[in-house]
Amino acid sequence: MRGSGRTFFGHPWGLATLFGTEMWERFSWYGLRAILYTFMAASPAHQGLGLPPATAQAVVGVYGALIYLVALPGGWVADRVLGARRSVFWGGFVIMLGHISMAIPVPAPFFVWLGLLLIIAGTGLLKPNISVMVGRLYSEDEDGRRDAGFSLFYLGINLGAFFAPIVVGWLADGDRWHLGFSAAAVGMALGLTQYVWGRRALRGVGERPGLRLTPAERRRFGRVAGLGAGVVVAALAIWAASGTLTIDRLTIVITVVILIVPIVYFSYIMLGSHELSQEERDRMKAYIWLFVAAAIFWMIYDLAPSKLLAFAADHTDLSLFGVHIQPATTQSFNPLLIMIFVPVFAALWVKLGTRVSTPQKFGFALVMVGLSFVVMAVAAGLAQSGRVSVWWLVLVYAIQVFGELSLSPVGLSVTTKLAPEAFKAQMLGVWFIAVSVGDAVGGQTGRLGAVLSEPAYYLVLAVMAIVAGVALFMFTRRLRVLMAEHYHAEALPSSIR
Repeated sequence: MRGSGRTFFGHPWGLATLFGTEMWERFSWYGLRAILYTFMAASPAHQGLGLPPATAQAVVGVYGALIYLVALPGGWVADRVLGARRSVFWGGFVIMLGHISMAIPVPAPFFVWLGLLLIIAGTGLLKPNISVMVGRLYSEDEDGRRDAGFSLFYLGINLGAFFAPIVVGWLADGDRWHLGFSAAAVGMALGLTQYVWGRRALRGVGERPGLRLTPAERRRFGRVAGLGAGVVVAALAIWAASGTLTIDRLTIVITVVILIVPIVYFSYIMLGSHELSQEERDRMKAYIWLFVAAAIFWMIYDLAPSKLLAFAADHTDLSLFGVHIQPATTQSFNPLLIMIFVPVFAALWVKLGTRVSTPQKFGFALVMVGLSFVVMAVAAGLAQSGRVSVWWLVLVYAIQVFGELSLSPVGLSVTTKLAPEAFKAQMLGVWFIAVSVGDAVGGQTGRLGAVLSEPAYYLVLAVMAIVAGVALFMFTRRLRVLMAEHYHAEALPSSIR
């Protein structure tokens, strides 16, 4: 352990600083997420943006997708320019500005779009680097203590995720959307305050970039970044001048770009001259299958803040144990269930050991998320005759959590295991690209509502996930050969997201 003296549940006191910062950042993220779709779909008469439901779902999808995509450049900026400590601070500061922008109570949507862009940029700096700092609180020979420290850190994630929808949803009730956005801004401000106040406890962790750019490299980076930003702005300006730029079309273009990213990246790895051994090529072939499976999983799982939230608002009796709740409060079911079932699944994976392979865990996760939408199809069918119990959503989220705890904990582990030696560091970010792809495509599935009934919509996605899961089970033996899988993957104690 770095230093001695004051501790946080037996861990370096710096963990308390990072725990609180991440808890409040996740409070702001999940708070906004819990009301963003309903705000965008609400009519101007109810102080919303008045977007069509399919467009609002697409916006929420690409917003979540970009959040995970920018983790890659955010990690690079920390490694080469700012260092992790300053990246976390400036990331949190930009996130706070984003929420403040969204909280400005004016009818024009400019400040909403500006706020979302700032939050995306800030999260790219904060999210990947605060986890790096947690790991660096411990020396290299403290693997057990580091794992336990991450357990506490991830508890902070889920605490923030649990309380945010309850608080923000209550404040935003009655079309007080900007009050809800203000709460998210306050949450991030509290996280920043704690981070600055507790910076001494970090004892220099993340103070300097791992491999700082030389002055010549900085100038080159500035030119490339400026040129890239200029090209994007110019393209958008030309598109807008043509009179054909719409929010709907922009979300489609962003989704296409996000889909191209992993295709280009995997092609670069597999077709480039990187002196990969045959074993490394085989492992990458197996990983591509798992990547696609993960993207399908997140495509359905991350419809919670759009499609399932809309169902909660429009088709459920929002009463739990006789207490009325807000639609946003249903977004707290997931983190609560994660905290309940994590110990169960951690013990289960330890007991099963290598008898259950990674492809089988991924296959089980896909079948579970597919079955959750079979349940949604039944609930949607019943809702055609009137509102249904909110306990249908509790059941859906419980089934989905079973899937998440089978896929998410081993995702990073299998990524590091299968990555070629030349791409070890970069491949960690690839796992989050799977989330990005899933979120972007999931956002676009709302357009199926134009040709499918509500129950049919859920069944189509359910069949897609279940078929993909069954395919993984059928090809498990082949994938295990490609992966050379003979190991036990430890399950993380909580959601890493």
